[in-house]
Amino acid sequence: MPLEIKVPTVGESVSEVEVGEWLKAVGDAVRKDEAVVVLETDKATVEVYAPADGILGRILKPRGSRVAMGEVIGEIEPGAMGPPSAPVDTATDSGAESSADTRAAAAGAAAVSSADGLAAPAAAAGASEPGSGSEAGELTGERGVAAAAGGREERAVSMNLIRRKIAERLVEAHNTMALLTTFNEVDLTAVTALRRACQERFRERYQVKLGIMSFFVKAVIEGLKECPALNAEIRGAEVVYRNYYDLGIAIGGGRGLVVPVLRNAERLSFAGIEAGIADFAGRARQNQLRPEELAGGTFTITNGGVYGSLLSTPLINPPQSGVLGLHAIQERPVAREGQVVIRPMMYVALTYDHRIVDGREAVTFLRRVKELVEEPARLLIEA
Repeated sequence: MPLEIKVPTVGESVSEVEVGEWLKAVGDAVRKDEAVVVLETDKATVEVYAPADGILGRILKPRGSRVAMGEVIGEIEPGAMGPPSAPVDTATDSGAESSADTRAAAAGAAAVSSADGLAAPAAAAGASEPGSGSEAGELTGERGVAAAAGGREERAVSMNLIRRKIAERLVEAHNTMALLTTFNEVDLTAVTALRRACQERFRERYQVKLGIMSFFVKAVIEGLKECPALNAEIRGAEVVYRNYYDLGIAIGGGRGLVVPVLRNAERLSFAGIEAGIADFAGRARQNQLRPEELAGGTFTITNGGVYGSLLSTPLINPPQSGVLGLHAIQERPVAREGQVVIRPMMYVALTYDHRIVDGREAVTFLRRVKELVEEPARLLIEA
């Protein structure tokens, strides 16, 4: 008797998901607890595992189908073990066959991608999503290639749930908030020297690298304490202030940009922050972040510098009131005590909701972050 593959509960606020890639074709051998299909929510992707050894007998919901919690999307024939085959992208019920026309269309699509210099994004760079400044995200549901004379091909794809949610949030931020951005630059000489001096012992003791993000997280928390409106949100006619700091950290994942949340970041040590971010990054690449880990942040930090961004204006993730954008570290000539010297410099950008955050508060916050990062010893004394 076939065993059903059902949509698991993936979060309290999630009632519907979209079927993503089927990792097995009909007739493929599967092992118990082996990933069979990927489901996509508006926040994250979730793998569904085989309930027993056997073969994939039927695919009831092909890629792109919208399904509810508990709905049956496929069946496993237990016991029988068919020959293994490569993962497929199912566009039909069987998911097992590919016509010559389909193969030709796929070849055409590959040619278009090659000609245009396009590649499937393995990680999304920081664009105006939950506090980020870039626009990448996996698109799914290709409908084929329309060839025209002179190589002017086009292909139509549909946005997945994550990309659609990002689009909704961007429009919401523009339509409902009074967005303003202020800039500053940070001299990372002291942080660079401190990391160099402490890196080996830090890694040996905590099994994680000492990066720059922990310094900025610590500095941001102190800045938010001084300027609490940036850690608040508007609810109806009220402003809700918080005495805790759940910081969203934008990370490029396997299916686009995600913003997992460091809960109670004010309680974490440098090692705790770095370990938390490293854990998020590793699981983001494997699409293993849980939806609840991506919700409820009070402020966001996004680092477009890892993708080479020199300067950008990040967009807020509603209902948050602020987002800090970090950028590439560059050696630049700067004036110090009447002398021109070369220092590792970074531009930083704070986008804030001017409805509840005044310009004075925004500038004060950014200066506070700058001061603490430029003199990291103050983080130990003042934090």
